[in-house]
Amino acid sequence: MRLMRLGVILLFAAGVAAMFVPSRIAAGAAQETAQAQQPIRVQVNLVNLFATVRDKHTKRVVTSLEQNDFKIFEDNAEQKITYFSRDSTLPITLGLLIDTSGSEQFTLPAEQEAATRFLTTVLRKNDLAMVMSFDSDADLLADFTDNRNTLDRAIQRARINAPSAQGPLPSNTPGTVFYDAVYLACHDKLADEAGRKALIILTDAQDEGSRLHVQDAIEAAQRTDAVIHILLIGDPYHFAVNESVAKKITDETGGRTIVVNNEKKLEAAFQEISDELRSQYTLGYSSGNSARDGAYRKIKVEATQKDLEVLTRRGYYAPKN
Repeated sequence: MRLMRLGVILLFAAGVAAMFVPSRIAAGAAQETAQAQQPIRVQVNLVNLFATVRDKHTKRVVTSLEQNDFKIFEDNAEQKITYFSRDSTLPITLGLLIDTSGSEQFTLPAEQEAATRFLTTVLRKNDLAMVMSFDSDADLLADFTDNRNTLDRAIQRARINAPSAQGPLPSNTPGTVFYDAVYLACHDKLADEAGRKALIILTDAQDEGSRLHVQDAIEAAQRTDAVIHILLIGDPYHFAVNESVAKKITDETGGRTIVVNNEKKLEAAFQEISDELRSQYTLGYSSGNSARDGAYRKIKVEATQKDLEVLTRRGYYAPKN
């Protein structure tokens, strides 16, 4: 399965890279000259973006746009789009994170049922998913797999404030380690994966006890090209949700925060995320800034039609020598 999945991703990468590979003209005649000269190295910073477009008024996902319907800006400088695709078959690597702190006690059963149906709907051939829970620890319940039964069992094993299994992702900090869990999911799990990557997090976005900060979690997602969607859910009678933190994380990574306060809205929210994951555009450009300084660069993607909203990550970190 991993080999088949890698083949699909490599075909995508080869399609992008082919645009920058020079043809071998007069190779025999040039070989002797090339040996006598210093080699010339051309470094191209190719940036790939996955974007979802919605109508600002109807909120419907728009899937019929062409390359010239988009504009990309990096640090306010417009960039030339060199790759464009509406292909929705590129595999998805998905992380499902479930908040199992006390504030989710009365909503967890509904979350588990909806999450199980969501994975059944969204996952296709060559897709992979993992399941994590977090409260005072981040616990990996199922590593990346395409086995639906394994994923379903992992979702059902999530328990409120359950003792940690001390698996691959322990945190050992009292409270609710929301930021640590996001960082670990991105930095330790998604970093080695390729293609489209997303986290779906069911939480009230309250953090109590993480060793890391919200910006650390965001940076980890940006460095691994992971989109984060947060379904903001909690016990409305006893605990407040932190919508500002949730929106900060999702806005910076190209995802969405959806406030959920009943089971019907939970189902609808999962459906919206499913539609977006299967209706993305792939955009690529060669950065006009060739400096390999590891600096953060801001990205803005606009649709030429003003009544459309584009969701994509807001920046990336340049490569560093």
